[in-house]
Amino acid sequence: MMRFFNINLFIITILSMFIISCANKSSYLHKACDDGYAQGCFNLGYMYYQGEGVPVDFKKAGGLYSKACDGGDAQGCILLGGMYVVGEGVPVDYDKALKLFKKTCELGNQWGCDAYQMIYDDMEK
Repeated sequence: MMRFFNINLFIITILSMFIISCANKSSYLHKACDDGYAQGCFNLGYMYYQGEGVPVDFKKAGGLYSKACDGGDAQGCILLGGMYVVGEGVPVDYDKALKLFKKTCELGNQWGCDAYQMIYDDMEK
């Protein structure tokens, strides 16, 4: 006896599980961020930046990256610095970007050191 597999039903089921998973992830990360967990703020900011389970919102992502950076998360610092370089969700501000890249470097992230040097060299020209 041959069984028929409904691929459309399977895809809808998987997608709905993903959407529920993202929604749950978002609520857990909101709580983690509100409780002062910097990595939670970064992860939630990344979800808003990418539109993963939440609408794309660069301004909200920037605020969450800022909170993550203030909590010592180097990834939050470097991505917020990048937002200041290109003006996504925040005004273009190379001085703020430079400070954020320096902080990223001080937190031990080599990409922050490289970005700091690149922006610094461009500002000196």
